[in-house]
Amino acid sequence: MSELQSPEIFRIILDSLQTGIYVVDRDRKIVFWNDGAERITGYHRHDVVGRLSRETIFFHCNDEGCMLCGAVCPFAQTINDGKRREVRIQLRHKQGHRVPVMLRIVPIRDQHGSMSGAALSFDEQKFTQARDRHQHHLAAYGCLDEITGIPNHSFTQFHLRENLASFVEYHLPFSILCIQVDSLDDFRAKYGPHASDAILRVVAETMTGSLRPADFLGRWSADQFLAILEDCSLAGVEITGKRMRKIVTFAGLKWWGDELSVTVSIGHATAQSGDTIDLLIERASHSLEQHSAQKVAERKKTLSSISKD
Repeated sequence: MSELQSPEIFRIILDSLQTGIYVVDRDRKIVFWNDGAERITGYHRHDVVGRLSRETIFFHCNDEGCMLCGAVCPFAQTINDGKRREVRIQLRHKQGHRVPVMLRIVPIRDQHGSMSGAALSFDEQKFTQARDRHQHHLAAYGCLDEITGIPNHSFTQFHLRENLASFVEYHLPFSILCIQVDSLDDFRAKYGPHASDAILRVVAETMTGSLRPADFLGRWSADQFLAILEDCSLAGVEITGKRMRKIVTFAGLKWWGDELSVTVSIGHATAQSGDTIDLLIERASHSLEQHSAQKVAERKKTLSSISKD
C-alpha cells in the first residue's frame, strides 16, 4: 500500500487544512477538530474534543440570531434523514463574537449503512476576509478605535459625510442605525473597565459580521455605534435593526467563570432631501430614544406581571 493511502496520512492532511473540519458521532460528541477549526473559532482541540457540539462552546446560529441546536439543527436533520446540507450560519468565536461561515454537513455511515455521525466543514465568508484586510489597512493610518478595533468617531463622521454627498449629488440612497449598548455604565461598575472594553469588542465584532460587505460600522461615542447601510430603504433598515438586536443578544463573553452579555437599543433614519449630518443623526437619536423608552416600559410591565404572580 502506498504511503499516501495510509489512514494516518489522511488524518495529518485533514488536521493541517485551513478549512475548518470537525467530526461528531451520533450523539453529537466531537471526535475530531482540525487546525482550520481552531483558527476560525479560536477553540483548541482540548477545548472541544470529547464534548457535545450543542454545549455553549459552539453555538449554531442563523442570520436571524436563532439557536439551531434544537429540532431545526442542521446536524440533527442530517442524522435523521441522511442528507447532505449546506447552510450559512454564524459560529460563536471563543472570544464571544459571531463569525459568518458556510457550513457543509456530510453524513457518515458504517459498513451496514447505518448513520454513525457526520463530518462538518466550514469556511469564513469571503467578505469577512476582505473586511479584515481593509481594517488592517485603516489601522496603519490611525483610523481605528483602540478599544473595539473598528473605525473611530472621526473616520465614521468622514464616511457619513461621503455618503451624504453621494446622496445629494447622485441620489444614492442610504440609511443609518444609531446603536446604543444598554446600561453600559452599570456593566462597567459591576465588572470593571476591562470587562466593559471586552464586551464592546464582542459587540463590535458581532455587528460587523452581521452586516453586508458594502455596509459600514464605526464607533460613535462611549456607548454608541453608528452603522451606515448603503442602498437601504426604511423597511430595510428596520429589518436590519431587529436582526442586529437579536444577534447581539446571543453574543457573550466568558469572564472569570461568568457568562457576560449585553443588549442594545437601536434607532434608525433614512437619508432625505435637504438632510445634513446633524438632521440625520437627530432623527436617528430620536428613534433611539423612542426604542429605549419602549424597552423600559416593556420591562416594567414584565416585572409587574411577575410580582402579581
